[in-house]
Amino acid sequence: MSGHSKWSTIKRKKGAIDAARGKAFTKIIKEITVAARIGGGDADSNPRLRLAVSSAKAVNMPADNITRAIKKGTGELEGVNYDEITYEGYGPGGAALIIESLTDNKNRTVADLRHLLTKHGGNLAESGAVSWNFERKGVITVQKGNYSEDDLMNVILDAGADDLNDEDEYYEVTASLEKFEPVRKVIEGSGLQGIKIESASLQYVAKTTTKIEDKDAEGVLKLISVIEDNDDVQNVYTNADIDEKVMEAFS
Repeated sequence: MSGHSKWSTIKRKKGAIDAARGKAFTKIIKEITVAARIGGGDADSNPRLRLAVSSAKAVNMPADNITRAIKKGTGELEGVNYDEITYEGYGPGGAALIIESLTDNKNRTVADLRHLLTKHGGNLAESGAVSWNFERKGVITVQKGNYSEDDLMNVILDAGADDLNDEDEYYEVTASLEKFEPVRKVIEGSGLQGIKIESASLQYVAKTTTKIEDKDAEGVLKLISVIEDNDDVQNVYTNADIDEKVMEAFS
């Protein structure tokens, strides 16, 4: 199992906890607003908005909340203007971090992140310090059903997917930015019995991973957890390869 896949697993478990706490609503509403501001309020012609709306529905966000967020993005309703900023940094053991944020106060966000990183054994880095080791990819998690891994592989290969991983409870499909939407549509229309897309998003995927062990591994997980709890932070990605037992104990 790859380091990226293991990290996806822990993020997936944590995502369920975040949703229960209401964190997911805040983050997704921001994403919907920004997506609508940049690409317009029609989800059919705005792939980023379509993904954000899909995420909102996955956590049972009321339709009225979605509509208001879209209208704030298009200017039909008054709303906050968020800036998209990506930060780079290091955690314990030299783990590389990429932190995506949507913020209405850049000074507050960078100060908060610097404090959290320093407090938990990490530090902010210059732009480009770690991003060279990451690629922007489409990542699709697919519910298992009455079909085989080979069945799904045959479906996605023709559409141009890069990889397919069996993650015990689900399959994870990765694709380039150009092939992400075609692969997603092919999976949706495949007709495989019991197939269902649980999530589809654009992520930073590490090209190579770094093995992080013992207390450093626990420190990385704790650091990322507290960073993700910051309301300005949308996503955190790492190249840390952490043993599954450590992650299961943390979750």
